[in-house]
Amino acid sequence: MTFSSIDLTALVGTEIQTDVDTLLSGSRAAEIRHLLEQRGVVIFRKLFLDGPQQVAFAKTLGDVLPQGDNYIMKISIDPKESPGAEYLKGSFYWHIDGATDLVPTRASLLTAKKLSDTGGQTEFTNTYAAYESLPDSDKQAFENLRVVHSFETAQRMINPEPSYAELQMWQRNTPKVHPLVWTHQSGRKSLVLGATASHIEGMSFEEGRALLCRVLEWSTQRQFVYQHQWTVGDLLIWDNTGVMHRVTPYSLESGRMMHRTTLVGEEALA
Repeated sequence: MTFSSIDLTALVGTEIQTDVDTLLSGSRAAEIRHLLEQRGVVIFRKLFLDGPQQVAFAKTLGDVLPQGDNYIMKISIDPKESPGAEYLKGSFYWHIDGATDLVPTRASLLTAKKLSDTGGQTEFTNTYAAYESLPDSDKQAFENLRVVHSFETAQRMINPEPSYAELQMWQRNTPKVHPLVWTHQSGRKSLVLGATASHIEGMSFEEGRALLCRVLEWSTQRQFVYQHQWTVGDLLIWDNTGVMHRVTPYSLESGRMMHRTTLVGEEALA
């Protein structure tokens, strides 16, 4: 059995070199989970897992969310592949999956099946490292701030003039209020931001939006970001509780297809 790792940047992203049998055995699962928390993203190049193998590997890391077909969600904004998936263009903006849930998903595994000729790379920013690098004055100022997250806020970024029916659909997703600073069970802290962040409780709308803009700009500086240049067959896992992610824009008609398996959330935002 082979297993080695190499960090891809100073603060985020680690490539693991191993074989499929080692991953499916679960013998390295604890080590992979530790790397995931510390590094935010782990990558396995050209692993070419099929659906059952991807799900079996995911189950060595945690409980799997019952989504899609046998725990595999096909991710595409191509209307031929996923009619009505226009809302997925929101993935072009920094976000955390499940930010309008009380318990965001733990992590996601993504396998590249078909790529776009242009764009379609995925970027991740380490929100643990971004928090830890803040000046002490900002850490103190942010400690008790509460941010309202809503699906509508994210969707207005891609469709600023919705129909009434679209708006009603967006608003069925009840906004949630989360701390700007997430204190995890481990004791470490990360920032909770992204496209769903609407405003800050207790601040004027303008002041709160300005602060969210400043913190997002801080958190997405180059030193916190890893961009993955996909090759078909790559498997990538990201810690949804410790990174934000986005995909660089690509054509809706490109046929880009990714297979995702998601781990159930393990801790509420606090």
